[in-house]
Amino acid sequence: MSSDTRKSSAAIVGAGPAGLMAAETLAATGLRVTVYEQMPSVGRKFLLAGRGGLNLTHSEPFDAFVARYGAATPVLREAIEAFPPARLRAWAEALGQETFVGSSGRVFPKAMKASPLLRAWLRRLAESGVTFRLRHRWTGWSEGGLRFEGPDGELSVGADVTVLALGGASWPHLGSNGQWAPLLTETPGTTVAPLVPANCGFVVNWSQMFRSRFEGQPLKGVSLRVGDRSVRGEALVTRSGIEGGAVYAISAPLRDAAMRDGRATLEVALRPDLDDADLAARLARPRGKQSLSTWLRKTLNLSPVAIALLHEACAMSGGTLGSLDATAVAKLVNHLPLRIEHAEKIDRAISTAGGLTFGDLDRNFMLKNRPGVFVAGEMLDWEAPTGGYLLQACFATGVAAGEGAAKWLHRTTNKSR
Repeated sequence: MSSDTRKSSAAIVGAGPAGLMAAETLAATGLRVTVYEQMPSVGRKFLLAGRGGLNLTHSEPFDAFVARYGAATPVLREAIEAFPPARLRAWAEALGQETFVGSSGRVFPKAMKASPLLRAWLRRLAESGVTFRLRHRWTGWSEGGLRFEGPDGELSVGADVTVLALGGASWPHLGSNGQWAPLLTETPGTTVAPLVPANCGFVVNWSQMFRSRFEGQPLKGVSLRVGDRSVRGEALVTRSGIEGGAVYAISAPLRDAAMRDGRATLEVALRPDLDDADLAARLARPRGKQSLSTWLRKTLNLSPVAIALLHEACAMSGGTLGSLDATAVAKLVNHLPLRIEHAEKIDRAISTAGGLTFGDLDRNFMLKNRPGVFVAGEMLDWEAPTGGYLLQACFATGVAAGEGAAKWLHRTTNKSR
């Protein structure tokens, strides 16, 4: 193993939003910062997010905002309070990327893509002295600090402080693949919760006829329910099942139910604006010579894919829609049970849940059992829905880890004098 003779004051492992923000934060304190990234370029998943407009954050009131992080809210609140949505917008605008609030409350750069922001950010990092070592894959710890596999073989890197921002396991071809988990657990007392898909689609065993006719069709204005959680929005029929904004928003309890019970039921309301009594009254009107599909389309304003879904649900339970009376059809319209087999594979998910547990960190995001090593971003055990919450937490924890590392280094340096 060769040894890297240039000892960096700060080493950042991972060049996604959390790692780059930690690098910027540490460079601002005057430290010499090196970012190590296993891919040949930086911010690949960040650029992918930009294809959908780059939803940076959300404009809703702060308490409602932080509640989106569920069980992780208590530990993420302080970091997001210190670097809230307003500060993230100001940061982007300082890079020449003006932002705006969309009709849904989501915040986007006016350019509606990530590349201009990333280019400006990298320029500023370079001007602050941050250096990058690409194609360097972290392979664990060495006596000198960090061990990497680089273009010229293995090397050992010493650093006064380290920030790990290794990402989750979704979209592994972009770099982050979760293979860091065993490396972290080499340290006694370090726990990594299994990485599982989040903001993901789900597998449904559609009939061949339904799949071939309705793949790619949207279910608009529906309501989805799992247990006591419900959400309104849009879903999309896919070849393998169902996905879309409303599905992503309810994916956590749906995934957990499927993992716990082997499968789960997603209750779909096709006309959530009408109650059961109103539906029953409309369907009690004489049908005449109309076909069942025409009757449902005209009486309830259901789309062809929604009507087909009613047929599909009946077929899954071994019955037929035509055998139901008006009351039973009315109930099915807003209480349609869709049998979910399991979540789509993690490499197709937008993000991941699981990761390094917060109990292994102090309040400054430092590993309790590895002083001087800080952790940020999606590799931590939190999840959030789409809508700007994912990037906001990555940026905020990157700042928190960078500030924590700078404070720790300052304290330890003063003690040694």
